[in-house]
Amino acid sequence: MARGWESKGVADQIEQVKSDRPSRDERGRGSSEDRAQRQRMESLNLSRSRLLQQLERAKHPSHRQVLMNGLQAIESEIDKLKKAESAEE
Repeated sequence: MARGWESKGVADQIEQVKSDRPSRDERGRGSSEDRAQRQRMESLNLSRSRLLQQLERAKHPSHRQVLMNGLQAIESEIDKLKKAESAEE
């Protein structure tokens, strides 16, 4: 009985993820410039999360400063891309 409920919960989660994702047709629409911009945003977000993880573990002040500088640069780039996206809409 418990296994049945568990598998139903997993099935619901999978269905939720599928409905949240854009379909292949929706992802394929748009210009190559739009796709490049989305890929750039994904790359920046991944880099940001990696820097945050490294920052949590960094102990030496100069290393932390280098990581903070990188984080600020990435966040600045993300802000620019978001402003460009909102200006296009």
